[in-house]
Amino acid sequence: MVGIKGRQTNKVKAQVVPNTKKPTLQGYVKDDIEPGAETFTDDNRSYTGLENHQTVCHSVGEYVNGQIHTNRIESFWSMLKRAHKGIFHKMSAKHLQRYVNEFSGRHNLRQHDTQDMMRIVFNQMAGKHLPYQELIKNNGLDNGARTF
Repeated sequence: MVGIKGRQTNKVKAQVVPNTKKPTLQGYVKDDIEPGAETFTDDNRSYTGLENHQTVCHSVGEYVNGQIHTNRIESFWSMLKRAHKGIFHKMSAKHLQRYVNEFSGRHNLRQHDTQDMMRIVFNQMAGKHLPYQELIKNNGLDNGARTF
């Protein structure tokens, strides 16, 4: 998974990606930030070469260096992981993007009051449905797992 949280907007955008190789991660970042925007990441080599980019070296225990940190997106990942352990227990790969969308949506709506939150959620649901048979459809893996 990869995610971005804007420092001005406090909005999260997250996506399940097929790999964490340089073209995948850099493509995601470049598609979702304004040209010339500052980018702060951990020290994953896949981010090397991004324009206007600074890192914190998690691999040596550095998590903050002045204004350089990834704490905001890390708090989002922490919330998603707590939901996995405490609520859902198993998030299948088949539906993982749905879980990520749910939690990024919750995160992005948290500043609204309840009525506005419900209005926004209902508007986003309009015209969408997931039939039960599609939800539980087996993908043909030998172990019967319901994944991609």
